[in-house]
Amino acid sequence: MAVDAARTDEEFTSARATRVMSAACKAAGLDDKGFELIRLGENALFRLASAPVIVRVARGEAWLPKARTEVVVSRWLEKEGFPAARLVEDLEQPLSIDGHPVTFWHLIVEGERKASYGELGGILRDLHAMTLPAGLELPRFDPFDKQELRINRAEISEDDRAFLRKRWHELRAQYEELQFESPQGPVHGDAHVQNLMVDTQGRVILIDFEAFCFDHPEWDLMVTATEHHSLGWQTDEQYADFVRAYGRDLHDWHGYDTLRRLQEFGMTTWLMQNVQEDERTAAEYQRRIAGLRNDDAPRDWRPW
Repeated sequence: MAVDAARTDEEFTSARATRVMSAACKAAGLDDKGFELIRLGENALFRLASAPVIVRVARGEAWLPKARTEVVVSRWLEKEGFPAARLVEDLEQPLSIDGHPVTFWHLIVEGERKASYGELGGILRDLHAMTLPAGLELPRFDPFDKQELRINRAEISEDDRAFLRKRWHELRAQYEELQFESPQGPVHGDAHVQNLMVDTQGRVILIDFEAFCFDHPEWDLMVTATEHHSLGWQTDEQYADFVRAYGRDLHDWHGYDTLRRLQEFGMTTWLMQNVQEDERTAAEYQRRIAGLRNDDAPRDWRPW
């Protein structure tokens, strides 16, 4: 099924992602009949009905290094016995379908409960204590990765675009002043509780490795710290469980406020990629951009 390669990174809609997914399944010898689109964000995630497989379609060729990182990290974590999502075996991955990197993952059958914040703290503690094997090279964490691309291509007002470009430059200057004291190690890069799944045996499994990197652990801790202290998405008890399990509260660190701004900026530009999908997404983007424009205002952002 042909896809216009000249528009690879543009107009990444659910319809376009579906066409790419169908072509990828055909190339891999899988049946896409009865598929379900379960998420459209930085990637599109599809659940197949014909096999216990998740198909992950990235936005375009610029996302190929991330897809390659996902593959090597998944294979390393599997070798170490770490509880993490597993690639489908015997397939060359990632596939490239008209410029879109595509990967295939074993379906994780969820149990009756969601992962807790204490479990998130514990799994991050264990991940950050791991040592990368010789030969496994990972990028540094880049909080500005794809941000210019998002700002340039999003279907937003020119006033918003100008504001976001100005904020982007301000944040880069603040980022340059950051002084980390912790040692570098493996970092998930998008460590929110929704990137944990609990299967039917009660095992807590880490997913989504596209931002995986070798850097300071603060980049993982900033996610839940921002969600709690700025957005109020967890109760005090839930956040206390996270801190107790991990052993540190990032809010006490001198660089927290800079990381909070970076996290909120990334959350906003991530969402704005899909403002054309539906009114609900567009409305949430408006809440978030309003919050960025008034740094001291209470956040009424909603989890997405």
